[in-house]
Amino acid sequence: MKNIVSFFVRVAYTLEQCWHRVPGGTGVAALRVAEAMALQHDIRLVGVAGRHRHLPPEPWLPSIPVAHLPLAAPWLYEAWLRAGWPKVERATGPVDIAHATTVIPCPTDGKLVVTLHDLAFLHEPEHFTPHGVKVFNRSLDIVRRRADLVLCSSQATMDDCVTAGIGADRLRLVPLGVETERATAADVAAVRAAYDLPDEYLLFVGTVEPRKNLRGLVAALDELPHELPLLVAGAEGWGDTGLDDDPRVRFLGFVPADHLAGLYAGASVFCYPSEREGYGLPVLEAMAQGTPVVTSRGTATEETAGAAAVLVDPFDHADIARGIDEAMRRRGELSAKGLARAQRRSWADTAYLTAAAYRELCP
Repeated sequence: MKNIVSFFVRVAYTLEQCWHRVPGGTGVAALRVAEAMALQHDIRLVGVAGRHRHLPPEPWLPSIPVAHLPLAAPWLYEAWLRAGWPKVERATGPVDIAHATTVIPCPTDGKLVVTLHDLAFLHEPEHFTPHGVKVFNRSLDIVRRRADLVLCSSQATMDDCVTAGIGADRLRLVPLGVETERATAADVAAVRAAYDLPDEYLLFVGTVEPRKNLRGLVAALDELPHELPLLVAGAEGWGDTGLDDDPRVRFLGFVPADHLAGLYAGASVFCYPSEREGYGLPVLEAMAQGTPVVTSRGTATEETAGAAAVLVDPFDHADIARGIDEAMRRRGELSAKGLARAQRRSWADTAYLTAAAYRELCP
């Protein structure tokens, strides 16, 4: 009988962002891909993070084993970028590939894969802290020199990477997925009761920071022919929105995953006029709940939304208002188009494309 030898690609998979105060979209993407990677039977992921006294909170708890290095962020990131230490192998043992799931690359003796969701810091550095811009630029320089493959969420990010000096031959397009299970009427009712929500509301979901353009969105409320409150769901990032005293805006803070679908589903329109994104996952999340979407023309969110959203100029609050009014009038049509669009994006597909990149490096 012929002997069958199984070969596994062993991957050190960075998950330090799960312990950040605001893990954000990179945390969501890294965790969902790790879960879906279970279907790729020749891939073995080992999570890598710094030394922490506690597990991350439940929404950010990894589903894979995590090996720990002797330092935690921000010292871990500084050591990686300045000294090339500690290598991931110190925690994981030998690996074939190290996959940095954020812009900050990890030192390794193996092949290096890096996921870049966006390079917004190159376009609008004023939208980030000065220290953050320095860290991102140092990271990009190492990625440019060291990464064997770079995975990009959108074509827009791939184009930015080419402009930044990363060869197109090292870039792979790996769009993000979305959970497609729809909230029930009972789910929506439970969320309405839990947060004391009105029957009609506009919704924004995302980390609260300058590039999300909340000021422009709120300015658009003045131009609407109907008055609706704006609910903002998301962890506080940085920067002063200046909107805390606006009676039309209600900040919900971080909303747990088991409430988020109902919050999307209950909204009249999901508004995401961000100035720049690498993908725009909340756009797909809203579409998966049948909620009409308004988002920005000329950014990666246009690519994510396709023809299933109303596109607006994020720098023109009158145009944002026009888009919201149009989405209200086209609710049924946009709901159907959005649902169809979301059904074509799955985390299993994202994991498959990620695994394909691994196999390229370890044929």
